[in-house]
Amino acid sequence: MNQPDEHAPAGARQDTFEKTLGLLEFGAVRERVADCAQSGEAAALIRAEFPLTSLEKVRALKSLTAQMLERLDSGDEEPQGSLPDAGFLLPRLAVEGAALELEEIYALGLFAERGEALRRWLLMRGSNPLRSSPCGSSDASAVEFCQRQNSQAVRPGRTAPQHPRQEAAPPPESLSGLAAALPDCAPLGREIFRVLDREGNLRDLPEFRAVKERIASLCRELEHITARYGANDETRRMLQSSLPSQRDGRAVLALKANFRGRIKGIIHEVSATGQTLFLEPEDVVEKNNDILLERRRLDAEIRRVLRELTGRAAAFGPVLGEFHRGVLYLETIRARARYSRGTGGRFALEGGDLRLLGARHPLLGTKAVPIDFSMDGEVKTAIITGPNTGGKTVALKTAGLFALMNQFGLALPAAAGTILPVFDGVYADIGDEQSLSQSLSTFSAHMTNIAAIAQAAGERSLALLDELGSGTDPEEGSAIGMAILDHLIEKRCRLIVTTHHGILKNYGYTRQGVENASVEFDGRTLSPTYRIVMGLPGESRAVDIAARNGLPPPIVAAARGYLRDERSDVSALIRGLKEKRRDLDQRDEERRLEEDRLREARRRADLRELRLQRKELELQTGEAGRLRAFLGESRRSLENLVRELREGELSREKTLKVKAFIRELEETALAEEAALESRQEALAEARRLQEAEAAQDGKREPAAAGRIGPGSAVLAGEFRRRGTVLREGKRGTWIVEIGSLKLPMGEAELTLLPPSGEAKKPDIAAADLAAGGVPAQFELNLRGLRLDEALERLERQIDAALLAGLFEFAVIHGKGDGILQKGVHDFLKGQRQVADYYFSRPELGGFGRTEVILKRQ
Repeated sequence: MNQPDEHAPAGARQDTFEKTLGLLEFGAVRERVADCAQSGEAAALIRAEFPLTSLEKVRALKSLTAQMLERLDSGDEEPQGSLPDAGFLLPRLAVEGAALELEEIYALGLFAERGEALRRWLLMRGSNPLRSSPCGSSDASAVEFCQRQNSQAVRPGRTAPQHPRQEAAPPPESLSGLAAALPDCAPLGREIFRVLDREGNLRDLPEFRAVKERIASLCRELEHITARYGANDETRRMLQSSLPSQRDGRAVLALKANFRGRIKGIIHEVSATGQTLFLEPEDVVEKNNDILLERRRLDAEIRRVLRELTGRAAAFGPVLGEFHRGVLYLETIRARARYSRGTGGRFALEGGDLRLLGARHPLLGTKAVPIDFSMDGEVKTAIITGPNTGGKTVALKTAGLFALMNQFGLALPAAAGTILPVFDGVYADIGDEQSLSQSLSTFSAHMTNIAAIAQAAGERSLALLDELGSGTDPEEGSAIGMAILDHLIEKRCRLIVTTHHGILKNYGYTRQGVENASVEFDGRTLSPTYRIVMGLPGESRAVDIAARNGLPPPIVAAARGYLRDERSDVSALIRGLKEKRRDLDQRDEERRLEEDRLREARRRADLRELRLQRKELELQTGEAGRLRAFLGESRRSLENLVRELREGELSREKTLKVKAFIRELEETALAEEAALESRQEALAEARRLQEAEAAQDGKREPAAAGRIGPGSAVLAGEFRRRGTVLREGKRGTWIVEIGSLKLPMGEAELTLLPPSGEAKKPDIAAADLAAGGVPAQFELNLRGLRLDEALERLERQIDAALLAGLFEFAVIHGKGDGILQKGVHDFLKGQRQVADYYFSRPELGGFGRTEVILKRQ
């Protein structure tokens, strides 16, 4: 059957392609084709199919449809019975000992019989499209087409497990060849209808006859017994009716309640009024039991026969599956042919041109106006202009829908000579798709669609763009439209565009392979003729159309006056805007200068910070190397001493040697400590110089000496973290508590906060670190917050970090159910200020903590 082939669009191309199917209303045509099928399963297959994109497969499918059309018009009586659904029964046949229900056996028999009738009908004579044209006429173009189709047709891929075929080079086949390849399932139909009649009831088989006769005899005896109660005068007056009733499949008498106990038996039911008892007399009980037993015997015999019949059907299992698939495939071809005959269509010829002759939109019915439209092989782009309601969009939709129908194996409601290439994708942007829920304006919706088309379209694609460049400023819209055309023309796809922009009309005359077209407008009747004129651009005729649609004459006259004068008092508007423009320019210049000043100040600060960090890195690297060397040498010396002590007795010489080692170790440690303090002083001096330079730039005001003491609130370090001074450290440093950390810092690294707790303004970036005055943090803890609160905190953290120059920080979100973790990562993914983010190392928190790196401006 018609499966998506290897050339079908994939991924984003497939999404754009399927969206185009909806815009062009291909689904409505496909539904009409499905309605022509005589099988629910075949109709479902058609609804799941898409237009093919392989030239060979399109050619083969059209050839089969053309042959089916010729078969329908041959005069031979066509099988009319509908095909019941049978696919769901095939897996059950493979279950050993399974027994289908009577209705299921009947459906299977009808499918086998009617499928065989379809096969025989196709084999009555070879399907030869040369006997007549595809749609019943005898014109030479249709005959030529069918002849070429027969000579080049290939069979679409069809699953046949017993006889696999190579999809790369399928052999040429016709309808009669497909029918002949089907297995013969006529014996299955005969086997089923030997047991069932044409209405689906069991026949009077010998296996049932004796049991049925026994049941009939018992029923007659039961009638005779119940009749005696009505014939006896004594018992008749006790009964509400002389005729017996049925309760739960058993014969009972309607006994008056006041005669209860007069006739021995079993009461099955009481009437709603309580006046009648439904009694099964004792002599009737035995007969009812006999009848029930015989009926159970009959049911068992029926189940045995159905089980045997199911077993015989199961013997056809391997070929029945292939028969079922083949018949459904032929039925999808017959549905296409029936639809094509109903529209009076003709098959499009193959070629590099795109030519529609007398094309009628299939969904407009009798209201459709025939359209002629032509693009030869050298013209890749057509720009259609003209008035509103002139038929531009209908022409666009008709061309796109005809391309899809052609690649769906259908004849087109058009005149002979229609030519269509086979496209690997049809993409369209038609109509107004603005969406309030997605915050898409008309222009945004168009641009979203066109962006997807520009990415998906290729050399063998057809792109349809309605009202290109609309929904925005005409000048900018025209510029965007021309850029889009340039891009798509460069990709060499077939392109049909409608527009009202005059600049795009001129574009058609300046580009190779682009042709203008217009929809004709009758100036006398002020109505469109729906005729497309190639080579000439059209006029919008908006004023004429507005007048015809009831716009008051004074408004129409004023509009014509504006057109004649070619002005709308724009000069007054421009004069009013010039003053505002001057004010805006002045403010923009001031803002630009301030940005330049701040950018330069930030650059100098970044350079100073970079130099300081480099120096710190060099010092730390040197310290680490010396410390490793010192520890290694000390370890070796200590190991030698221990070995000597173990090898002999403790002597005075060894004791002195140990003491000398310890003394030397202590001296070396003191020397390293002094060197470290010296390096820290050098680093503090470098920071003081940095503070002085920043103060000269107006960036920072250093803390005054003598004002910092234990308990002082300060901003500490290069990132200006808030902390509290605990005590005085060594060599002029202070021990500062920042969060859970206690760090030694020089006074040059500290900015004293006022007693009120509000920080001084040490620099421009720290003046307003974030909304609400919340400073940036090295580690942002979001645990215990709701997702929306956490994301709000994270957004403030990013803003504050950027202002404070903190380009790396951590976010603690915990693991839990992963909701907060996923929300934080999704939020970071959408932030343009974020350069990278990743989970922390396991010792720092692993999946419960995320490291964030911001972009440096």
